Amino acid sequence: MTQTAAGTAGRDDYRDSGLQFPADFVFGSATASYQIEGAASEDGRGSSIWDTFSHTPGRVVNGDTGDVADDHYHRVEEDLDLMKSLNLDAYRFSIAWPRIQPTGRGPVNQAGLAFYSRLIDGLISRGITPVATLYHWDLPQALEDEGGWANRATAEAFGDYARIVGEAFGDRVAVWTTLNEPWCSAYLGYASGAHAPGRTEPVAALRAVHHLNLAHGLAIRALREVVTNDPQYSVTLNLHALRGEGTSGPEAVRRIDALANRCFTGPMLHGAYPADLLEDTRALTDWSFVEPGDLETIRQRIDILGINYYSTTLVRVWSGEGERASADGHKAVGASPWPGADDIEFLPQPGPYTEMGWNIEPSGLEELLTAVHAEFPDQPLMVTENGVAFDDVVSTDAGGPAVHDENRVDYLRRHITAVHRALEAGVDLRGYFVWSLMDNFEWGYGYTKRFGIVRVDYDTLERLPKDSARWYAELAATKRIPA
Repeated sequence: MTQTAAGTAGRDDYRDSGLQFPADFVFGSATASYQIEGAASEDGRGSSIWDTFSHTPGRVVNGDTGDVADDHYHRVEEDLDLMKSLNLDAYRFSIAWPRIQPTGRGPVNQAGLAFYSRLIDGLISRGITPVATLYHWDLPQALEDEGGWANRATAEAFGDYARIVGEAFGDRVAVWTTLNEPWCSAYLGYASGAHAPGRTEPVAALRAVHHLNLAHGLAIRALREVVTNDPQYSVTLNLHALRGEGTSGPEAVRRIDALANRCFTGPMLHGAYPADLLEDTRALTDWSFVEPGDLETIRQRIDILGINYYSTTLVRVWSGEGERASADGHKAVGASPWPGADDIEFLPQPGPYTEMGWNIEPSGLEELLTAVHAEFPDQPLMVTENGVAFDDVVSTDAGGPAVHDENRVDYLRRHITAVHRALEAGVDLRGYFVWSLMDNFEWGYGYTKRFGIVRVDYDTLERLPKDSARWYAELAATKRIPA
């Protein structure tokens, strides 16, 4: 699906201003509950795997946790006003499962429902479309204690949770997204150990892949049974923009494409797991955890396929000689996140790079969008995350403190120009969400990486829109790429 070839990188330097987007094209911003909310033990919220993981010594840089984060839980009105000032068409937020069901099952925490009800109502009153993600990685710890996503019962519990929030907010949410980046949940959480819950069990990771897919299907079924408005349903995948090097490049791309991309798009959109994926992982598992009827459950009609993009991935098959290269930008620490692909090399790519060490290549976004459109021509798409971490500097201007992040403005302009090129090529693309609204807890990197278009002072929690926020506000208001 995303088997792309090197050779178009020169288009990365293509920039333009004045390009016009359709009037109904959505420009929004995105966040995740654990990264911004704080209030980790308030108002009945239960513990999540990220609470446990971040409080485990050595797991997160500087021992940082999401206990306070951006304190969005207590500053929601301020943040809503901030969104309004940035002219956002839509806001993509995630609901913290342990804030709704502290143990992932059983009684509903009414205080948790009340918080998200205030958020949704606040968005609507400001003319901002609510886009709700059911799961952005904060699994209730009690469910992990029973096996987590490697356990089928977690998918079943997720369906029940979806029904609860659907009944509560199903008259107001415009777009329901089931999962954010299940690749990260499964492979970084259960294979490499770089993310919560920090397990390094390749077979558990493959089981997690299936149970996350199953959870997606169960959630959409549940939502459709209880919502009373006419929303759109979606899932967000971090599909890998793959490129191969040398004669073994095509084979390496095929194998990683199966593990990274087609293991999700296959069952969700085609109704089957790829035969080559099953063959490639046969030494690890026979996939007997896929039960009769599962694939029919997983293949639910979706209105939008969300795509998150940050960088490209260059691979080849290791020759067996010398040290195997591993420049996998998704792997922070720990073991390999790729079950059954230990002989694949992830090769360094030319810069420039972000503070995450990821290569900056806007053409990869255009290639990814056109490739997905070619395989699924009737499936509307949306860029649900794209953004960049840079080392921002606060300067003191005549009008007060400011962040002149020209590098982020340049990054956004070039990637949004790539989005415009995809539109011109005929891709059915409905919108773009910048990651992220605010600087926040960046998972294993703690507070050392800043992705926000709004700066957060972690000592005072003061919000300061960066130059990129003002640039993006103009884009959202005019639908035209600013100079």
